[in-house]
Amino acid sequence: MPSIFAYQSSEVDWCESNFQHWELVAEFYNTFSNVSFSILGPLMMFLMHPYVQKRSRYIYVTFTLFTVIGLFSMYFHMTLSFLGQMLDEIAILWLLASGYSIWMPRCYFPAFLGENRRQYICLVITATVVSTFLSFLRPMINAYALNSIALHIVYIVAQEYKKTSNKELRHLIEVTMVLWAFAFTSWISDRWLCSFWQWINFSYLHSIWHVLISITFPYGIVIMAMVDATYEMPDKTLKVCYWPRDTWPMGLPYVEISDDNKSC
Repeated sequence: MPSIFAYQSSEVDWCESNFQHWELVAEFYNTFSNVSFSILGPLMMFLMHPYVQKRSRYIYVTFTLFTVIGLFSMYFHMTLSFLGQMLDEIAILWLLASGYSIWMPRCYFPAFLGENRRQYICLVITATVVSTFLSFLRPMINAYALNSIALHIVYIVAQEYKKTSNKELRHLIEVTMVLWAFAFTSWISDRWLCSFWQWINFSYLHSIWHVLISITFPYGIVIMAMVDATYEMPDKTLKVCYWPRDTWPMGLPYVEISDDNKSC
């Protein structure tokens, strides 16, 4: 039985040819496409700092996990080791758990919890701990399980899209859904249509997934922050800004926060 640290000890192998560009890196493009996580995670932490101070400092955990995912994913694709796979997937699982705990609107809580966020967080943490251990039983299905959670998030966002009349929020949701659709299509195509992509000598869709999903994340965070504010911070106004400049046609979204009840 190979060591969990050994190169190619994971059963998961993506479409990109192994060791084609460098003898130390199994999947070259899949490895270095994760750099976007390491850049966008700290940048979002900086841009969202004023919002985090007023909402919850636990949001820093979410941004830290996002950055760590990039590092773990680099390690996994560099080695295709079992340890790398589990670190990557477990970090993603806990990132999703942190997002659910902080931003999930109370109206979507299970009925038996009422609207008690403390109990809801305990439920999420318990489910995440159990899922962490279960992930070692059938590692091949972990990625599919994680994407099924993403589908639930898409459902929640779609419900909020129907409710809101905020044009800015609706625009953000539309852009995010397009980005996520392209990202998910890249992921599923790399997994299910690998022979075709290898035949046309373009087996880089998983690296495209990395870049697209890392860009989708900041949009998703801003959406959840704006939705959350309508429920949890009704006395605050959130304004969507874009880095590096609002006037640019493309940018990284973040929120600025202010009080509604200002005196004249």
